[in-house]
Formats: sequence, C-alpha cells, structure tokens
Amino acid sequence: MVGFAGYAMPLQYSGIIDEHLHCRHHAAFFDVSHMGQAALTGPGGAAALERIVTGDINGLKSGRQRYTLLMNDHGGIVDDLMVANITTALLLIFNASRKQEDLAHIRAHLPSNISLQPLLDRALLALQGPESEAVLSSIAPNSKSLRFLDTTVMPLCGTEAVISRSGYTGEDGFEISIPAEYAEAAACALLADPRVKPAGLGARDSLRLEAGLPLYGNDLDESTNPIEAGLTFTIGKRRKVAWDFLGGTAVSQAYARGPHQRLVGLYVDGPAPVRSGAELRDSEGAFVGRVTSGTFAPSLNAPIALGYIRHDRAEDGTLLEATLRSRRVVLHVVPLPFVPHRYAR
Repeated sequence: MVGFAGYAMPLQYSGIIDEHLHCRHHAAFFDVSHMGQAALTGPGGAAALERIVTGDINGLKSGRQRYTLLMNDHGGIVDDLMVANITTALLLIFNASRKQEDLAHIRAHLPSNISLQPLLDRALLALQGPESEAVLSSIAPNSKSLRFLDTTVMPLCGTEAVISRSGYTGEDGFEISIPAEYAEAAACALLADPRVKPAGLGARDSLRLEAGLPLYGNDLDESTNPIEAGLTFTIGKRRKVAWDFLGGTAVSQAYARGPHQRLVGLYVDGPAPVRSGAELRDSEGAFVGRVTSGTFAPSLNAPIALGYIRHDRAEDGTLLEATLRSRRVVLHVVPLPFVPHRYAR
C-alpha cells in the first residue's frame, strides 16, 4: 500500500508485470474509488459546462460519454475528465488529486440555477482487458450491448449501477459507478471469476503509458496547452470555429501557429527507464525538453517514456540523449501509442 492523493492505495498484488500482462491478455480489476464523481443538474447545464471545457457537451447524446479538458483563462488544463449524459444529469469523473480544485473552478463559472453535487457515497470500479466483456456480462447481461463510450444505468449485485464502456489502459473494458455499500459485493463478484486478477497503481500506470495516455500532474498541468499535449481531438469541431471556451483565444493561437513544444513517445536504448524530470538534449548537447513519465513496458519488454520536446526536435526518428546515473542514454522519438488501442467500437 502507498499514499496517493490522500488515499492509501494498492501499488501491487501479485506483481506489477504479472498484473499488467494479465490485463493485456485477460481481465484486471482496479478499485479507482479515489477518483472524484459529481452530478451536474439544472436547465442549460450542458451549455454552462461547455463554457469551461473543450468538448461538445451540448451535442452529447443521452447514454454517451466524452473525454474533455477543463480549462483556465490562459489556455492551460485544470484537469482532464470524463463527462457522461445519463439523461437525468451529467456525470463528471475527476482525477483524485484535482477533485477540490475542479469543483471550485466549475462552480465559479456556473449560473445559480445549475447545481454541481459531489457524489461522496459512490465507489468507482474498473474492469479492463479483452475478457472483460465476457466477465461482466455474466453478472450484468445488458453490458454486452455497450460500445466504446456508451454509458447506461443497469442492475448489478442488487442495486443500480452506472456502467460505461471505457477505461484508461488502452484495452476494452468498463468503469462501474456504484453506491459505496454495494462496492464490496460487486468487487467480490468480479474477482470470483478466474479470468480476473486484482491490479494496483503500478500496473495502471504502465498500462496507460503503453497506451500513450497522459497522466495529470505528470504530463498535464495548468501550464500545459491542449495543442502541445496532443489533445487537439478533445476540441469539438464546432468549438474550433468559435473557440468559445475559457482560454479559447490562447488555444486557437497555438492551433494556428503550431505548438512551441510537443508531447512525444520515447523508446529508451538499454534496460533502465528514464524517469520523470530527466533533461533531454540533442546530438549537439542543447537542451530540447524533459521527460514527464517513464517506466518499463512489460508488453514491449523495454523502457519507454513520454516527454515534451521542442517542436523542431519532435519528429519521429529523432535521437535524443539523457543522463541516467552519470551515464549517457539514447532515446528515440516514436509515434504514439506504443501499444495499439483495442476499444470496442
């Protein structure tokens, strides 16, 4: 167990590599109840939320979910979050370390007739991997009909759960928002299936990094622009015309001129990972960027990293250097993701 965002969290159960590979080949269970959940209700709620996020929330149909960015006034990312339209409300899922900041930031921009209520009495469980559909549909048959980013309310273990076909591993999978008093029963039901293993923070990090998915606090923060982070896809087509969200002017300028730096994938020569904070230099020794996430990739049997690189050194195939324990290490700029996504589209 380790401290994480004010919670005691499991780092590993059977071992990070074992849990990681089990998720890639079978199904892994994650307790992600530390993440924030909130319900946004009231007339015009979608339009109000649109003013401070990059996504098309007005166009989000009932039963669908969208990944979007919560913005500040100079075009930086306050958080990345999921927004689901469950008909009676918009369900928002925040990062654990940003819950209080997100709630305060959103409320500061909402009109008085719209409510944002944290859901403190709900747990959040994730089942990820190619066998997750078969596992979950054995106890919640209707889940089989969901496609990627579909979200619905359905019976599970004696209660009603909000189930979305989503996750942050690059694999097919589901996230389950459930009343807290039913969480243990749901967890036990999933873990009773021999195809499922519990997995902790270590595997969750290596899985998302292989999938090229940024982590807030490492690869994203309030100084990060969506364009340089490779998250232009979160800006809806209609939003790219008006740029009518908080910080939209700054983001539109970065979109028009191109970013000064880019988040890229990096393969590392040698067996040891290059960790967050390591300086990156070009062949002439000039500083060109910094690693933001780095780990060993079990699926590739090699160390990988993400980092922000000066735009003119961010082309695929570029060779860079870092110092690791007083020795020079070569890194190769490569396209993302490292491991192909396998969502159920």
